[in-house]
Amino acid sequence: MNKNQDITKVMQDMMQSFPFDAKAAQGVFKSTAAFGEKMTKVALEAAEKSNEVSSKWAKQTIAKVGSLAQVKEEATDYTKAFGDFASAAAEMAAENLAAFAEIAKKVQLDTVELMLAAGKTASEDAAAAVQKATTEVTNVAKKAAAAAK
Repeated sequence: MNKNQDITKVMQDMMQSFPFDAKAAQGVFKSTAAFGEKMTKVALEAAEKSNEVSSKWAKQTIAKVGSLAQVKEEATDYTKAFGDFASAAAEMAAENLAAFAEIAKKVQLDTVELMLAAGKTASEDAAAAVQKATTEVTNVAKKAAAAAK
């Protein structure tokens, strides 16, 4: 006669056969934390440089506004002062926007570099994990097949 197999026991045995590699999990955590640290460094450097550009731009603008507030002898002097201010403001805007663009370019290059490095590491780690898991699952399947007989 056929004997009913205890499927609960088979499932428990199978789950116990799947190893959990704590060292690999710790490695993933450390590499993720290191990646986060590097990305944070890139972001903080960009924020610092952006703040410097903004501060410089504000100081330059304030200095130029001071010349607008000075009393002029002739009405045409006000027009000239405003024209000079507008010209200087446009020049400052172009310079500072170029500085912001350089900051963004550096952030983009650094981010791509970090992502490529992380992708390479993750790909290597994944390939090793898949190879190890395949071997272990094959062994578990063989044991389960032998136990089922």
